[in-house]
Amino acid sequence: MSDGPGKFFYLYLIGGTVALALLIYSIISTFPEVSYGGALFYIIPTLLLYYMAYKTYHVKKDGELM
Repeated sequence: MSDGPGKFFYLYLIGGTVALALLIYSIISTFPEVSYGGALFYIIPTLLLYYMAYKTYHVKKDGELM
């Protein structure tokens, strides 16, 4: 196993950051009447992509203590 991040770590990280930027833009552009359904449409992929980036980065080693 390699010691570096996983194969798709940077792809997931960039995708999550773009999804987060779109979420912030949608909230700012519709500020007084924020559509929670529309915000949820961006929150789910953002969390999923950041979670997948975390899972590909965190490689559990045999001697690792948790």
